[in-house]
Amino acid sequence: MWQYQKSLQFPINIKNPDPKLASFIVSQYGGPNGEMGASMRYLSQRFSMPDEVVRATLNDIGISCPQ
Repeated sequence: MWQYQKSLQFPINIKNPDPKLASFIVSQYGGPNGEMGASMRYLSQRFSMPDEVVRATLNDIGISCPQ
């Protein structure tokens, strides 16, 4: 049986929320030009590469992007 308790590793105290900056940060991770999008493009391109070295390089780049 699993029990999940959502908690932060470190306590956070936000004094001045900035929704515009928060929207920008979220778009960088999840938007089409963000880190996750780039990671998925690298990982999907690796399947069409005939050379093992290039395939391994694309795989290494794709898995090293923040997720």
